[in-house]
Order: sequence, then structure tokens, then C-alpha cells
Amino acid sequence: MSTGRLLRTLSCVSDEDNGTSWQSNGVFLQPAWDYLQQNHCDLLGSPLFPVVLSITTYFLVVSLYTMLDLLAPTWPCINRYRLHPDTPVTWPDIWTTLGVTIYNHLLYIFPAAVAQWLWRPPVPLPCEAPTLCSFFLGIFACMIVFDSQYYLWHLLHHRVPWLYHMFHAVHHRYHQPFSLVTQYMSGWELFSVGFWTTIDPLLLQCHCLTTWGFMVLNIYISTEDHCGYDFPWSMNNVAPTPLQLPPSAPGEQVEMKGREN
Repeated sequence: MSTGRLLRTLSCVSDEDNGTSWQSNGVFLQPAWDYLQQNHCDLLGSPLFPVVLSITTYFLVVSLYTMLDLLAPTWPCINRYRLHPDTPVTWPDIWTTLGVTIYNHLLYIFPAAVAQWLWRPPVPLPCEAPTLCSFFLGIFACMIVFDSQYYLWHLLHHRVPWLYHMFHAVHHRYHQPFSLVTQYMSGWELFSVGFWTTIDPLLLQCHCLTTWGFMVLNIYISTEDHCGYDFPWSMNNVAPTPLQLPPSAPGEQVEMKGREN
């Protein structure tokens, strides 16, 4: 056990002796949080952890939907839920969108992650976990703020032709949605989305566990919105967003399900 981890553990024990244990506060997430701190403290405190978490979550979700895309033409039970059942996702579509995604990650995400790793100190982890109520309310608040920010960004880039053609048109080159289109976008749009995802939990002073939950949920919802499927359990059917799509740019017909990200 490292010195930092030992000091943090002793500090938490001291807090519990002072009557701030999870039992007295009713914090249901405390046992899991204690386990994570005791066994993965260095990993969770690393400035790279949110980046790794986001990238891993995205590619896991995309891999799942891409597998469904490849199975759909021969599996009617899957194809029936596609928005465009007569137009299968092709390998050229997959390679093109995947190539842009990897290019953006190498050009923008990787340098930013390295800079953060070099210059940002490890994140101190609080001893106490968030309450179950604050955990879910924090995620909900972050989602509302993020949706509002992206709605305004999206509206502006559709209303101003120069902004649309310079920064946002690439995201609408595919009229048929599928999961890899989620991050088929310009560097400026990727930067904007990543910036809000990072800064919103800080502005709302969320617990780091809440922050990670928001990141995972936000990535899942964004990917699910672009996946090209309309399952009964899809987010737009279970919890429709109150924000509506702005109108498309002149001459641009975009067919997307649910919220446009």
C-alpha cells in the first residue's frame, strides 16, 4: 500500500470514529466506494482515469451496436427495430467513421490526455461516498446542463451557415444513423462536447463518483441516440428529452432518432 493510500485510509478511519460513518449517514454507496479506494486508489486518482473511462465506455457501446448492425441483415428479430431496415450498414461505412473517430482521438484527445497527465496532480479522493440521492440528482443535473449547452451549440451551428459548413456539416454526412456516427464530427465539435462533459460536474460541485456516472451515462445516451435502432427500452421511449431538435440547415435533410448529439 502506498503512503498516500495509507494516509487516506487512516483519515477515513478517523472520520468514522468522529461519527461520520456511512451507516449513520445512510450512504448506500459507501461500501463500494471504500472498496474502490482501498484497491484502486492510484488508478481512480489519476488524471488519465476519466479519459480512459470515457474512451473505453464509448468503444464498448459502439462495439455492441456494430455487432447488431452486422447481424441485422440475417436476423429479422434485430432488423425489425432498425430505423432503416432495408439499408444495411456496410463495412465501408464502418471503416470510414471509425477512421475519423480514431483520427480525432489521436489528434485531439491523446495530446490533451498526455498534457493532463504531465501537469495535473493526482485527484484527491474524498473519504465519503455521495448519498444515493445526491448521486442520481447530480447526474440528472449534469445531463440537463449538458443538454442545454449542446442544444444552444447545435442551434447556433444550424442557424449560421458558415458555422454549419465549417464545423458541423461533417456530422450530417450520413443520413442513415448508426452508432459510429456518434463521434463522426469535427475537432471543434468534439472539443466542445468534451469540454462540457468535463466542466459541468465541476461547476455543479459533484462528487467524483457522480462525475464518472454522468460521463458513462452521457456517452451511452449519445451513442444510443445515433445507433439507428428504436427498441422499446430506448431512452427516447423511456425518458424522452424535453429539448427538441433545431431545424436542419437549408437543403440538409437529417433523419435522426431522439435527441441529436
